[in-house]
Amino acid sequence: MSALQPSGPIDAATPATLPPGWAPAGQEPALVQFGDITVTEHWLITPAGSAPLRGTQIFVTDMTREERFIPAWAIVFAVIGFFFFLIGLLFLLVKDTRTSGFMQISVTNGAFTYQSAELSRGNRTNQLYELQNRANFARGVIARA
Repeated sequence: MSALQPSGPIDAATPATLPPGWAPAGQEPALVQFGDITVTEHWLITPAGSAPLRGTQIFVTDMTREERFIPAWAIVFAVIGFFFFLIGLLFLLVKDTRTSGFMQISVTNGAFTYQSAELSRGNRTNQLYELQNRANFARGVIARA
């Protein structure tokens, strides 16, 4: 029997005993957060419930995409420039990039699985780098648990 399993049935009147040095899930300070997933020193806290941190795995998936397109202002200037001189067609070479999608964070601990997402904003590479750094920090906390 592990230290996290109670020795008898649990009811509302008798709280489960925790290992020494552990606090209930809601009372420990958050060390890192991914959307609505919070990692504390001993707990993984999600809206679906809490799970002990030991044995937790964290996965980060890039679900973003980049679209390249010709902006509307470049098309307007190309049409106007075409009537005055052919150099206006160079405006059609202007490209703009739009990033859309999200970064998906999945956590699993035995049968417990939860997924969260962070919307893509600004520079996709910087966001993925920052999210991977937070995941690596959380993996280090998990390794110490």
